[in-house]
Amino acid sequence: MSLTSPHGISVSSTVVIYSGGMDSYTVLHRAIREGINVHALSFDYGQRHARELATARFVCQQFDVPHQVVDIRAIHSLIDNSALTSPDIKMPAGDYAADNLRATVVPNRNMILLSLAIAKAVNIGAERVDYGAHGGDHILYPDCRPEFVDAMNHVAGIANFEPVTLHAPYLQSSKADILREGLAMGLDYRHTWTCYEGRQLACGQCGSCRERLAAFAANNADDPLQYETGTTRVPR
Repeated sequence: MSLTSPHGISVSSTVVIYSGGMDSYTVLHRAIREGINVHALSFDYGQRHARELATARFVCQQFDVPHQVVDIRAIHSLIDNSALTSPDIKMPAGDYAADNLRATVVPNRNMILLSLAIAKAVNIGAERVDYGAHGGDHILYPDCRPEFVDAMNHVAGIANFEPVTLHAPYLQSSKADILREGLAMGLDYRHTWTCYEGRQLACGQCGSCRERLAAFAANNADDPLQYETGTTRVPR
C-alpha cells in the first residue's frame, strides 16, 4: 500500500518512535493497519521507567515488526534534571497539571528523539516518522504541542536531500480518544507500560498512571494492568 505525505511524497514505510506506552502502542498498530512497512525505534536514555523497553521488545516480536533499541544513556548527564531521569528527584503524584508535574519534563527530549528517528528514516529510505504526541500533553510538554510538531515537520522536510514527514496522528486527541480507537481495533493494553516508576507494578499515583486510568474510566473499561493501589480505574 502506498500513501502520499504532505510533502507530496509517496509513503511506503515509516519509523515509529515506540516507547512501549499506550499512545505509541496505538500509533504503532495504526501504522501497521495502513499496510506500509513499519520500523519501530525505541530509546534507552536512562529513564526510571526503562521497563517500558521490555514491553516494546515483546510487542514487536509478537507482531514481527523490525525493532531497534538505541542506547543513548551517554547523554544522561545532559538531561538528568527531571524526575523521569533522576532517582534523586521525587516523582510528583496527582493529575496532570503544569504546577505539580513540571518536574517530569525531560530537557529537549522529543527534539533529540525525533532527530534520531528522522536520521534512521533517511538511512533506510522511509518517508515518514510517527510519534504519539497528543492533546492531553499540551498543558505540560512544549514538545508535544502543535507549533513544535509543525516546526519539526518543516525541518524534517529540508534537513536532508530526502524530505521526511513527521506524523502525529493524535495531536489533537485526548488519551481517552486514543484508547477508544485502540479498543475499537481490538488492541490488548496489557502489553503497554505507562507508569513513570520502574517498579514491578504500576504505582497508580503518578500523573501518567492517573491519566491512563481516567482514559479507561472515560471508555467505561477496566485497565488490564495490575496496580500497587489495586485499582482498575479512577472516577471520571
